[in-house]
Amino acid sequence: MTVYLSLSLTLILSFILTMVEGARLHAVRMEAECISDIGMNSVLAEFHRELLEQYDLLFVDMSYGTSSAVIENSSEHLRDYLQKNCSRSERGGSFGLSSGRDWLALSVDQAVIREYSLASDYKGNVMKRQALEYMKDSTAEGMALDALGLADKVKSLGLDTRDIAAERESIQAQIDAIELPKQEDEEGEEYEISLSNPADNVNASRGSFTLRTVTGKNASLSGTVIRLEDYISHRSCRSGLGINPDLREPSGILDELMFDCYLLEKCGNYRKEKENSLLKCQVEYLIAGEASDLKNLDKVVKRLLLWREVANVTYILSDSKKCREAEMAALTLTAVMLVPEFKDLVKYSILFAWAYMESVWDVRNLLAGGKAPLMKSGEDWKTSMSDLLFFSGTIPEKAAGGRGLEYEDYLRIMLCLEDGTKKIMRAMDIMEMDIRQTPGNAYFCMDACFDIFLADISISSAFGYQGRIKKRYGYH
Repeated sequence: MTVYLSLSLTLILSFILTMVEGARLHAVRMEAECISDIGMNSVLAEFHRELLEQYDLLFVDMSYGTSSAVIENSSEHLRDYLQKNCSRSERGGSFGLSSGRDWLALSVDQAVIREYSLASDYKGNVMKRQALEYMKDSTAEGMALDALGLADKVKSLGLDTRDIAAERESIQAQIDAIELPKQEDEEGEEYEISLSNPADNVNASRGSFTLRTVTGKNASLSGTVIRLEDYISHRSCRSGLGINPDLREPSGILDELMFDCYLLEKCGNYRKEKENSLLKCQVEYLIAGEASDLKNLDKVVKRLLLWREVANVTYILSDSKKCREAEMAALTLTAVMLVPEFKDLVKYSILFAWAYMESVWDVRNLLAGGKAPLMKSGEDWKTSMSDLLFFSGTIPEKAAGGRGLEYEDYLRIMLCLEDGTKKIMRAMDIMEMDIRQTPGNAYFCMDACFDIFLADISISSAFGYQGRIKKRYGYH
């Protein structure tokens, strides 16, 4: 071997070894990146199945079905996935070889989740963002805008704010202030002539109004009662980093309306119970927020009755035919004939009582699956003056049906008028209730669920190389 060849081989071997070492370095970097991607994707693959199945939301529950909801659990899962992919036997050998020397000899030094976005962050808007993503291809936008128009009409008509009870009581107070006429009997003794106002029987029934008045004696009403303090809206929440700045935050009236559509799709109500749910009147809970189905339904029904009464009073006072009927009924009363000051007051008290009787029928009809327009016309009116004059304590039976809005449409309007934050938090209450009903999820909490996380990963090689990787992954 010549000196020239010896020098040449030295240079060639140095070049080859440098290339091999460079290849190893780049392979270490590339494989560390790949391992990190695989590990983080594996963490996201552990999304909560029940949450996806019932609510179409993708979140990882960091408690993994246990009572310990800490992010260290997910960090440990991440580390385990990374370490398995670093193992030569797990990944099929370096450079795709199944045997021979491990040319990379990778190991995980650190795998920590530094930041994460919880479903409850930003007053629940992280969860809401995902719900809106689910609804983005929905055809419910037209229905949502209709609900907005109806909600505006409810406000303009004062259905939620007009104090109809004060108006009725004012009329009754004026009637009570007028002295009843007196007559002498055959023995010359004076006696008062009773007013015998036909509205009195209807007004007396107001105090005995119950859910059974409108649902019927044979209706099956859920007796479920919950402990509000067990759920997210009534306890202190864990906090994460909130919504990723790269993602759009829910905002604007259209987002609110589409979220209402999501809630109506995913939650049950009195007319459409959700299978295997804890509360049966879930939409009513979103509106009322009470601890039992009975209280939630009662609160919604009484609000609905108020709306119907205000709308029906507004209409009946504009209907000249019905006003004449009420006036004729008033004029048949002896006391009214003797004291003309009674006439208009009794007439209006009859009209208010008639509107109330019609309103109770409306609510019963809606709960039975019928319809009622927000504002009625003459053809929509169901009760008659004879029903009022011969009222015996119960609303007359009429066939269900009609035209206009269904019970769910009125719920949609109430949701539209409800505070946005309350709706989100109560919606997460319902999610917790229902998912805790399923096997292995007794400790489920929405504020233990994340959808985006930032991992801080350090991977080293036995050959002296080390790489640190920070990545943010999530469902977006």
